Amino acid sequence: MTTRPPRKPDWLKVRFPAGPNYARIDRMHREQGLHSVCRSAACPNQGECWEQGTATFMILGTHCTRDCRFCNVGNEAPLAVDPQEPAKVAQAIAELGLRHAVITSVTRDDLVDGGAKQFAAVTHAIHNKSPDCRVELLIPDLQGNHEALNIILAAKPELLGHNLETVPRLYQKARAGADYQRSLDLLAAARRMAPDISTKSGLMLGMGEEITEILAAMKDLRQAGCTMLTLGQYLQPTRKHLPIIRYVDPAEFNELRNAGLQMGFAHLEAGPLVRSSYHAAEQFERNDDD
Repeated sequence: MTTRPPRKPDWLKVRFPAGPNYARIDRMHREQGLHSVCRSAACPNQGECWEQGTATFMILGTHCTRDCRFCNVGNEAPLAVDPQEPAKVAQAIAELGLRHAVITSVTRDDLVDGGAKQFAAVTHAIHNKSPDCRVELLIPDLQGNHEALNIILAAKPELLGHNLETVPRLYQKARAGADYQRSLDLLAAARRMAPDISTKSGLMLGMGEEITEILAAMKDLRQAGCTMLTLGQYLQPTRKHLPIIRYVDPAEFNELRNAGLQMGFAHLEAGPLVRSSYHAAEQFERNDDD
């Protein structure tokens, strides 16, 4: 017997604004042949963020070498690395006048460095083209390759993010090919290698984790030196993806936020619609002020 999914609560019903800024960013992506995780991952905040002039660019193609059961990004044969991509992304960011650029990628286990050189090239290109624009990177686990991590850190992004996504018990079910401890070690290594660069991570809730497991993962992140954290509701992209076990009430998100601040996170964004890049500029500025 199939269990009926829980009913979507009112707090997850959002309006999709599509004003002039949304149209401008959409046109930029199409004209430059760029990709956005906002669209590829079916983010519920795409309309709001784009209308506010914020977008997360996804580099290294749209084909992921892993097949995580929570993610809407396609698992297909990877595309060739585009040597013109750093210049294209930097040009788009300059024309859009962004003050805080978020760059992420698909996972590229087919590349020896996991795409580290491309992340570094994009970071340099943005800094050169738009000196006043901060660069926030959201990187894959690089298969634990700390030499590749050093290539990225040497480019001096203002913020480095890597998401745990869920608690260790659910990794085998939700994150095939990933490893909880490897991700923690990557974040800890980043703090040791570049202590002046803030680190950030994110967890999705509602896939069957217990409150004690969430708190334990948050403590693990603090021990790894992570200073910023996002907590958001998992939303099932299609029926083929992992089901939603429960919708987490906004009040519970607020309790987790308070618990995280007591643990020592400089900034913690928590709520049903929160994602890694949601209000990214504001998150960074609050973290920088704390």
